[in-house]
Amino acid sequence: MITAPLSSSHLAASVMAVPPLSRQPDFTLDEEANERIVRHLEAGGVRLLLYGGNANLYHVPPSEYEAILAMLARIAGADTLVIPSAGPSYGMLVDQAKIIRRFSFPTVMVLPQQGITTSAGVAEGIRRFVDAAGVPALLYIKHDGFIEPEDVAALDRDGILSGIKYATVRNDASIDPYLRRLVEVVDRERIISGIGEQPAIIHTRDFGLGGFTSGCVCVAPRLSQQMLAAVRRGAWEEAERIRSVFRPLEDLRNAINPIRVLHRAVEGAGIAPTGPLLPLLSNVEAEHETAIDAAARTLLAADLAASV
Repeated sequence: MITAPLSSSHLAASVMAVPPLSRQPDFTLDEEANERIVRHLEAGGVRLLLYGGNANLYHVPPSEYEAILAMLARIAGADTLVIPSAGPSYGMLVDQAKIIRRFSFPTVMVLPQQGITTSAGVAEGIRRFVDAAGVPALLYIKHDGFIEPEDVAALDRDGILSGIKYATVRNDASIDPYLRRLVEVVDRERIISGIGEQPAIIHTRDFGLGGFTSGCVCVAPRLSQQMLAAVRRGAWEEAERIRSVFRPLEDLRNAINPIRVLHRAVEGAGIAPTGPLLPLLSNVEAEHETAIDAAARTLLAADLAASV
């Protein structure tokens, strides 16, 4: 596992995958299945793994947190950088910081807390978390009103942040006053497009963001890496062609639920069993499984064809 700080060179070389977390039927961790997902990603060239929303770390019991970090450290390849998440509440951040200090992860993402927050309070909480954890934070911005660009800039100037994952959904990704302001006050190459392949072209081409995260990369790592390579060289038509291959599965994620559909898709494609989602989430209803499995298998077949 890479323990060097997250840098713009990492974002230029690899899509940041956001995998699901496999569990046994009794909700315990399924290390073998999780390792199969990691090996699938690494075989496709992915070297950045972010365990956050798709892994449902919002709802993990505090008693399980250390076991999750230990497993992630064990299953990552020598050339892979792993980013776990902490939070979203301040109380969770405080207690998880003590556990994070026992490991060598170069950064940890702070999950966004919705409601009962102020921008100044979020900034102060992240400062205290970083001080306690001993590593910089990857800031996750998922909705307006969470933290203002000026507070983000202050955190970044003080070395509190390793980067920013920007994932606020807009009806039109090109019209985003918040992101326009953010790239004015923070180095745009340190900001990561955080909503998968669909807005990644607009975010990287029009706003100059340094890379993108993906959930569907867990099914099609080669294609996602090829899209990143096209983006990096400005081959926008090629990037758009690849993006369209992801759309059927992404449309299902948007229509049903991004986390729940990806959880099923990784299993439905035959990559690894994912088991039950930890409450307060639940697995997709049986009526959706056929469509998800078909889209996932089609995407995986396209990915395997891309490697020939």
